[in-house]
Amino acid sequence: MSASESPLWPHCAHGADPAADPVGCRGIHVPGQTACLAHLADADRDAYLASLTPGASIDHRGTTFSEALIYALLNALCDPTTGKARLGDAWFTSATFEGAAGFTSVTFEGAAGFQSAIFERDAEFSAVTFEGNAWFASTTFKDVWFTSATFKGSTWFGAATFKGNAWFESAIFKREAGFTSAAFEREVQFRSATFERGAGFETATFERGAGFEAATFKIDTRFRAAVFRNVAWFESATFDGDAKFESADFEGDAKFASADFKGDARFASAVFTSVAWFESATFERATEFEAAAFKGDAMFESATFMGRAMFESATFERATMFESATFENAAVFRSATFVEAASVGPLVCAGRVVLSGAVFGGPVTLSLTTRSLECRRTRWSSTAEIRLRYARVDFAHAVFEYPLTITAEPDPFVLTDGRQLAEDQCSSAPDPRVRVASLRGVDAAHLVLSDLDLSGCLFAGTVHLDQLRLEGACIFDTTPPAGHWRRWPPVRFTKRRALAEEHHWRASQPGAVRGWNVAVLGAGRAGPLQLAPVYRALRKAFEDGKHEPGAADFYYGEMEMRRHADDIPRSERGLLTAYWALSGYGLRASRALAWLGTTMLLTIVLLMAFGLAQDTPKQTATGTVPVGGGRVTFEIDKGAPQNPTGDQFTAKRFEKALNVTLNSVVFRSSGQDLTTAGTYIEMTSRFTEPILLGLAVLAIRNRVKR
Repeated sequence: MSASESPLWPHCAHGADPAADPVGCRGIHVPGQTACLAHLADADRDAYLASLTPGASIDHRGTTFSEALIYALLNALCDPTTGKARLGDAWFTSATFEGAAGFTSVTFEGAAGFQSAIFERDAEFSAVTFEGNAWFASTTFKDVWFTSATFKGSTWFGAATFKGNAWFESAIFKREAGFTSAAFEREVQFRSATFERGAGFETATFERGAGFEAATFKIDTRFRAAVFRNVAWFESATFDGDAKFESADFEGDAKFASADFKGDARFASAVFTSVAWFESATFERATEFEAAAFKGDAMFESATFMGRAMFESATFERATMFESATFENAAVFRSATFVEAASVGPLVCAGRVVLSGAVFGGPVTLSLTTRSLECRRTRWSSTAEIRLRYARVDFAHAVFEYPLTITAEPDPFVLTDGRQLAEDQCSSAPDPRVRVASLRGVDAAHLVLSDLDLSGCLFAGTVHLDQLRLEGACIFDTTPPAGHWRRWPPVRFTKRRALAEEHHWRASQPGAVRGWNVAVLGAGRAGPLQLAPVYRALRKAFEDGKHEPGAADFYYGEMEMRRHADDIPRSERGLLTAYWALSGYGLRASRALAWLGTTMLLTIVLLMAFGLAQDTPKQTATGTVPVGGGRVTFEIDKGAPQNPTGDQFTAKRFEKALNVTLNSVVFRSSGQDLTTAGTYIEMTSRFTEPILLGLAVLAIRNRVKR
């Protein structure tokens, strides 16, 4: 039976109508009497108490109890075999306890109703056992002890007011425990308490310290919109079910060090005004800190996140400590704000670290061992250094106004205590190489890349790419190896650095040879027209870094994209094609030398066949002897060279042709007697062969200079 189930509640008013007597007693009448227990005559009270037996049900709603009266009542219900009072259904709704209320070790075998009761002095419920439901809704306590109490039924403390200290250490709540809107005006302790079913503290207010150290919450725990105005202790607490702290307000330190969250941990929109301590905490399922506000330091050192960790739109106003933290799934900081964080990490994440849309307000160092780092539209308002291992980085449309460095760490990170960061979560990865997936939309004027794998990086759309600084051993993709034969012409690729977008474009062309990588995620429609300026900018970046061979590779890529672009005239394309075919844009010495050798051989053959005269013309002298003597004048002439006949390809003619050809390479005239055809052959040779020789020398110079 509950308080609301009694249709009649007879009042004791000292013989007067309670409506006419504002100070009249509201206590319910003792059965068979016309007054409440507090106002019975001594003889009637003694008779009533004598009639009680251990385990009897009592109803004293609205009654005012002195310390002596409650002692007498409990003494009347005492079991002589145990020396402890036993009550059946016990109703103390709206009762007032003027003196100390000692219920120590009492057993409530039925329902216990204390709704709206007022305890003006200490209330002692230590080691009490509530076999049935216990109602303390809207009850007012001063100091109260529920130490080692056992609540076997449902328990309600909703809207209760604890004006003094409240102790619930080692209490056991076997069913639902409700503290919704309860007000704890002084310290409250639930140390080592056990909540075997749900525990509800929604909108509860903790004015002083709230201690839940080593408490065990076996089913869902609800602290939604609870207010902790002082320290909240949850160290080593165990949450077997979901821990729901949405919109909770922690105005003092929030201490969850070594806590174990076996269910979901929900802190969405929670506010941590002071330090939030989560060192060595374990989050076995999803962790939700969306829109949480960390106004003090956020301490997550050595925390373990086994499920997805969501810090989306969270605000970190001061230090953010994740040193040695482990994320076995994704760590999502999308749209989070880091106002003064000097460092984040070193930490290990087996999944993705998502910083897309995040904002960093001050200088920061990110030290991450992770499989993937997403920084799309991330904004840095000061200098930053990102130190990575194992990661694939997506930096598309990131914004930074000051120098930002992304570097690959060759060795595991070293923690402040000198130990190396354990990387077991990434041990299955083949190597700790850091790969950049995209720099599209980035202003690279302040960007420094060091020791990164850029073979799959997308550069189209990057601004000020010519000012990009590349330090250490930055790796680019290369062209397909060796030769590839098809109907015509055969194709052979000389190894050079190539962009991922070029791979994608070439692989998508009809008749593409094998080896070009078509699986370039996000490459889109970037073609020669878009890639030519990218190659040009990277060439300049390599030149500024005094890396001439690298600059040569990107010059080759630039010229290739120009040759295939749709915006150049056909004549210019033809000229570029000839430049490519003859010398690989002045970068392929072997090609220029091959053409030079071919041209020289052709010149030799043509000279032997048509250019050298049949015989060397003989000189003849003619003159007139004057009559009577005097000076004789001779005219010396040589006959025109005769076209060759008979055997033209002899060793002697080869030697002459070789002499003419070699002289032509260095712009010299051979002085040989040539036929008319030979003269033109020599002229052509003296024009073309020095050009090819110059292209070969230029190509060699471009490959070896520093």
